[in-house]
Amino acid sequence: MKLLAIAFILLIFIVLLIIAAINQMQMAGIKIKDFWSFIDANQNLDSLYKFAKRYDQMTPQEQIIYLAEAEKMFDAFEKIPETVWEDEHEKYSAVLDTYQNIRVMRWNEAQEYEQKKKKRRRQQARVVPKNYNVKPEN
Repeated sequence: MKLLAIAFILLIFIVLLIIAAINQMQMAGIKIKDFWSFIDANQNLDSLYKFAKRYDQMTPQEQIIYLAEAEKMFDAFEKIPETVWEDEHEKYSAVLDTYQNIRVMRWNEAQEYEQKKKKRRRQQARVVPKNYNVKPEN
């Protein structure tokens, strides 16, 4: 009977601690759903940090996946005060720098592609067929 009473008291104590933690998060302006997504994003931060070290070796598909995952992580981190995740700031900065580098690199590639495309169009427009003997009408 004593063991059951101790287990019941411990259960009540655990429930009270959970309620107190939820109350503290709400007082800090953090929603429970946002905090849970932050926990998931914090786990993803470690894998993104590893990828950040070798972003120049990534294939275009890996870069797109990296960008999408990083954006999800950034969204989750934005909803949480920085004081909560200040220990992870170095990793966050490395992931952000890599994210920006990939975005700039992909933007440059897109610009080069557009310039080549415009150049081809201009060259094709200059080509006049040899049998083009149309006389202007008077």
